[in-house]
Amino acid sequence: MSILSENKVIMHGAAKDKYEAITMAGKLLVDAGHVTEEYIPKMLEREEVVSTYMGGGLAIPHGTKEARPFIKSTGLSVIRFPDGVDFGGDEPAFIVIGIAAAGDGHMEVLTNVAMIFTEDDAIERVMNAPTAADVIAIFEGGME
Repeated sequence: MSILSENKVIMHGAAKDKYEAITMAGKLLVDAGHVTEEYIPKMLEREEVVSTYMGGGLAIPHGTKEARPFIKSTGLSVIRFPDGVDFGGDEPAFIVIGIAAAGDGHMEVLTNVAMIFTEDDAIERVMNAPTAADVIAIFEGGME
């Protein structure tokens, strides 16, 4: 099973708040079989403890340590929010990346994703990618 595939990319997402955006990202992981339904409340719990907004229009919601039993395999979901979602940062999140990492790979996956977005134009490239396949190509290029 691929960490990121087209069924886990939403090109034109809309959410009323960060909790709805996080739930959407988690649902993609559930539907793809990476996590069980119980993982989503743990993603929301993580947000209550510390914001997963990274700055620059990017949020990376993921579960708490207690969520590990609900992870079946490592996976990512990507949702683009053209109108942005308020995550309580200095600007809205335009890209929300849901992460579930099996075993001890959590920090590695988070780091790889964060590294992709250290490039100044990364948010712009993801937002302007014409297809889900193009979005995936950006991530695969940065995670090799």
